[in-house]
Amino acid sequence: MSNLKSENDIEKLLEILPAKVNQKVSPQMLDDAIEFVLDLGRVPEIRYSDGHIDYLDTPPVTDEDIEHITSRIPEFTSDNRSGIAGTLHRISAIRNRQGKIVGLTCRIGRVVTGTIACIKDLCMQNKSILFLGRPGVGKTTKLREISRLVADELHKRVVIVDTSNEIAGDGDIPHPAVGHARRMQVRQPEFQKDVMIEAVENHTPEVIIVDEIGTEEEAQAARTIAERGVMLIATAHGNTLENLIKNPTLSDLVGGIQSVTLGDDEAKRRASQKTVLEREKQPTFDIVIEILDRNTLAIYKDTAEAVDYILRGWPIKPEIRKIDKVYDFNIPSATPVPQRVPNVIDKINKLDDTIEHPESLKFSFSRQKYVEDVKPYKKIYLYAVSRSIAEKVIERLDLNAEITRNIDDADIVIAHKNFVKGGAKVLSTAEKDRLQIFYVKTNSMAQIQKVIKQALDITELNEKQTFYDVTEKALDETKAAIDQILAGTKRDIELKPQSQQIRKLQHELAQQHNLDSTSVGEGENRHLRLRIVGGTDYTQDKK
Repeated sequence: MSNLKSENDIEKLLEILPAKVNQKVSPQMLDDAIEFVLDLGRVPEIRYSDGHIDYLDTPPVTDEDIEHITSRIPEFTSDNRSGIAGTLHRISAIRNRQGKIVGLTCRIGRVVTGTIACIKDLCMQNKSILFLGRPGVGKTTKLREISRLVADELHKRVVIVDTSNEIAGDGDIPHPAVGHARRMQVRQPEFQKDVMIEAVENHTPEVIIVDEIGTEEEAQAARTIAERGVMLIATAHGNTLENLIKNPTLSDLVGGIQSVTLGDDEAKRRASQKTVLEREKQPTFDIVIEILDRNTLAIYKDTAEAVDYILRGWPIKPEIRKIDKVYDFNIPSATPVPQRVPNVIDKINKLDDTIEHPESLKFSFSRQKYVEDVKPYKKIYLYAVSRSIAEKVIERLDLNAEITRNIDDADIVIAHKNFVKGGAKVLSTAEKDRLQIFYVKTNSMAQIQKVIKQALDITELNEKQTFYDVTEKALDETKAAIDQILAGTKRDIELKPQSQQIRKLQHELAQQHNLDSTSVGEGENRHLRLRIVGGTDYTQDKK
């Protein structure tokens, strides 16, 4: 059940509309409406959140209709915006080349509560939060509710830097929706950065709320605020964190990027090029929240880690939360954090003081048992990847995973790289649900096993599993060598040293392709030499 509640002052907006428009609408019609649109020479429109448009059955808009509205509201500012005092409604003007108003957009402002219930725990951590999302998904609504939460429930000193009176409404008195938060109005959008700094220097805030950081100067002002220890809650242009990283104007909000040249060893360890992109500094915002739609949020709780993962091409999955779901959080109290946070030893010593027989406590830790006990099974959805091979890999390596035929149940998607275009619908569904997607190049056992291990973040294998890995790598090397010889690129190739058991398999593989194979070298350096038939017979040495 949704816990959202909505309130508006729709009557005050209807009062300024021409009579011919007023007669055709009622407050009930506007429950889900976003805005009125009145353009000269066209019939008035009502636009709704689902994209639907109602064209009112009235005569076209005239100059008198536009004059009727503009005469009842304050003068438009330099950004062509005005409002109705004491409400959240916004009226924006469209002008012709001579400056005459030829169109009006009357945005319906609402007080919607309950939109931050699912992230209340994050708002109370004293960390800076950045919201990303397309226009109309509710960024400003969330800022408004967070302002009230932090000012009224946490009793912090909150200052809203309110450009165009978007957050706290028009007029000199802030709208009650922001609680006891103070509001600093911004005369023109280009002065927002100056008012941000002024707020910090003059009014000793603990929290600053800013809507739409859009320029490099504003990004620098945000960093200045954060570095002074002030909690910053803001929105920015951009739909996703990845978009923001690539935006040269605003990338500083998440730490900025720089080109770095790696040493040979480091490049080899990373399996990357020598020149890579790295995060330049600590992000301004500790948490980034993507607003996917009005009901869905994707949360990156550690911005620095998320940016590093994205720059290195590693898969990362944000936490998805739904506004209409109820989450049971252990909300921290608003009491000050002590100077020294107790560590593990302190807690153990406290236990020793309170428990009658502390010697009965065993503080041994088995990593393997821990993983086996608490690591949940992962469900893997396959696209154009051999199901039988994947199931064999999972069974043989005894992995905590299973194959699912329903992408809605999946935690991970593994797809064949050559069939990506055909699976556009499947992959777009996976991306929308923020599922990690991994790609295989071929349907070979070695390739599928490698990708599954990568998907499940498996780095340690037992002796039996290690043998299988080494064997498959050796056979892959053998196949590559055979292909080169059959293609005429080389007449003979020497492979890497292997154990007797693996060399036997390599001999058999060479025989299947009618090639000669000979074991050469001594001891640990014993390895195969492959050549065109006519050289030393492969049967002369199988040891």
